[in-house]
Amino acid sequence: MLSTIAAASAGAIVGSIGCTPSKRTEVSFAGDLTQLDLAEAAHAVKHKQISPVELTKACLERIDRLDKQLNSFITVTPEEALRQAKAAEDLVMKGGRFDVLLGIPIAIKDNVDTAGILTTAASGVFANRRPSEDAEVVRRLRAAGAVILGKLNMHEFALGTTSAISHYRAVHNPWSPDHVAGGSSGGSAAAVAAGLCFGAVGTDTGGSVRIPASCCGIVGLKPSFGVVSAAGTIPVSKTFDHVGPMCRTVTDIAWMFRTMTDHPSARDFDPGVQADISGLRIGILKTSGDVCDSSIVPEVRASFDEAVKVIRSLGGVITEVELPIPDLGGIIDYESYAFHAEYLKASPGLYDERTRKTIISGSNVSEGQYQKLMAQIEKHRISVASVFENVDAVIVPTLPGLPIAIKDAVDPFALDACTFGFSIAGVPSISVPCGFSSSGLPIGLLIGGPVYSEGRVLRIASAYEKAAGWKKRRPPI
Repeated sequence: MLSTIAAASAGAIVGSIGCTPSKRTEVSFAGDLTQLDLAEAAHAVKHKQISPVELTKACLERIDRLDKQLNSFITVTPEEALRQAKAAEDLVMKGGRFDVLLGIPIAIKDNVDTAGILTTAASGVFANRRPSEDAEVVRRLRAAGAVILGKLNMHEFALGTTSAISHYRAVHNPWSPDHVAGGSSGGSAAAVAAGLCFGAVGTDTGGSVRIPASCCGIVGLKPSFGVVSAAGTIPVSKTFDHVGPMCRTVTDIAWMFRTMTDHPSARDFDPGVQADISGLRIGILKTSGDVCDSSIVPEVRASFDEAVKVIRSLGGVITEVELPIPDLGGIIDYESYAFHAEYLKASPGLYDERTRKTIISGSNVSEGQYQKLMAQIEKHRISVASVFENVDAVIVPTLPGLPIAIKDAVDPFALDACTFGFSIAGVPSISVPCGFSSSGLPIGLLIGGPVYSEGRVLRIASAYEKAAGWKKRRPPI
């Protein structure tokens, strides 16, 4: 295993991870290892060009140096991470079966259980909570040999889209620290964007993976409902909660997604093959007063229009569609209140006042109202499925506006106008960077498809990402 980092291009690493080249090429690296993509780092680990211990030390050093500005981590576990890294290094040296995430430093949103490690959901209510078991997704990642650096800050109890409300203070955007990182998986997005880890686990109920991905200029995938197990996560809504990966590139997302689930849809996209989207029918929303379309600001509109041009140049066939978004938020309110009722009774003062008000609003939803709302879900999903009979995918801006200033983050749900419809439909959608504002804030493109079409969604995202060229842009931190 190489112990020194010599001069060479990090880009020289890129290659197929799943197969071994006939002749090994020795590659060493100049600069900061944390600037590698996950796939680049994995390739280098596989070929004994970089040690998992080196990668882990580089991430821990960067966390120590930069996270005071970002506040993306709640808990860092350096000793345990280095132990895992050494175990991964030993496996690499022995050879044999290789998992892409073997020895790769990642981090976990703090509402996802990690055995023996604080899992607080960014709330004083759970400030001393140490689960006895890993969440299913964490178990899978550990089994693949991923190195877990710690737990990531978030919007308290995942009940907001800004991550400005947290018992551990707001998460800051690495592109502009005065602005929100998005939420609720704000720490996950900020840490990945800033190079503090190579990938992160997020959760998404109404946009909580995709919104922060857009705010921080990274990629975030919300799979179809149930494709990645939510077992062992602190719930917002059992009906709409999703778990998804967050990384810098679509290729990285694809590899991490494969590790997080055995569902066949995770293998419908081959990260090693150049994506072709020629002939795919891509829907865009009609300008009809839709809650998403009607609130799009000019800079976001311009970036979206440019993205449409890129997709059209790749052979995508653009057509207008209408995507129905019924008001089913009462389901989330009811289910969230049901989970929190006893905690509210016992320790109301441990909640942030704004979070407490959000939860209490769910007490106004009766059992009868809840059942009526639940009866609408299947009708809505049938309606969405009919849209996808005429198009292969739908694209919208991930956010209708730009990331807001932390000081202006009054409304916990200020940023979910374009993402929520894909959540309640239970269909996959992914946010990829599609530009920057005049002030340097990231703008995201949301690509959604019918249920279990993760492979198609990843293929479109990959083709767009390569053509648009945003993936190598890094925050000025």
